[in-house]
Amino acid sequence: MAQTPDEPLTLTVHSLPPLDQAGAGAVVNARSGRWKLLGLALVCVAPVVASYLTYYVIRPEGRRNYGELIDPQRPLPAITAVNAQGQTVPLATLKDQWLLISVADSACVEACQEHLLLQRQLRETLGREKDRLDWVWLRTGDTPLTEPLKQATSAAQVLQIETQALAAWLRPAAGQKIEDHLYVVDPLGNWMMRFPANIDPKKAKGDLDRLLRASAFWDKAGRMP
Repeated sequence: MAQTPDEPLTLTVHSLPPLDQAGAGAVVNARSGRWKLLGLALVCVAPVVASYLTYYVIRPEGRRNYGELIDPQRPLPAITAVNAQGQTVPLATLKDQWLLISVADSACVEACQEHLLLQRQLRETLGREKDRLDWVWLRTGDTPLTEPLKQATSAAQVLQIETQALAAWLRPAAGQKIEDHLYVVDPLGNWMMRFPANIDPKKAKGDLDRLLRASAFWDKAGRMP
């Protein structure tokens, strides 16, 4: 019986089916969509993270703030004011800076003048960081400002505002009037601290120093264009 000669072992390689172009596009689009979604989430979360850092880092365990932290924080309302030049100014344009705010009638009697002086002094004591904090006087009533008062507040943002609109945003402590306090607003536009009536300037400065240090990595002087 004849024997068949040994034949070398052969391997047959079958090519893989080509990837469908539509399928490949779907994979790329899915990946791109996930990256875009992640980027959007980071953009949305960043201000929240910054706000929480500002809100909590300044008060590690064992230390109490002098000013009262506002919880929940109250964003700048969609109302307008009038500046010293008679121009209408949306209050929301004050964002992107720390704000130290006082409230008083335009007549500005003794207590008002003391608050304005204290605001200016607190800002000056911040040294090179002072450009990150704006001195703001929200004035109510229709009494024209005297010339000396205009000169004394030339470095401040002086905005005339309706009493009722303002009262819907800033609130005094129990038993106090809205004019009794100084208020702190963060660069995100949130009212987040209220200093006590009969304020202690040294303790208030301590709080402002901590706020500016805690936010130094994400907050810079000046407003975004």
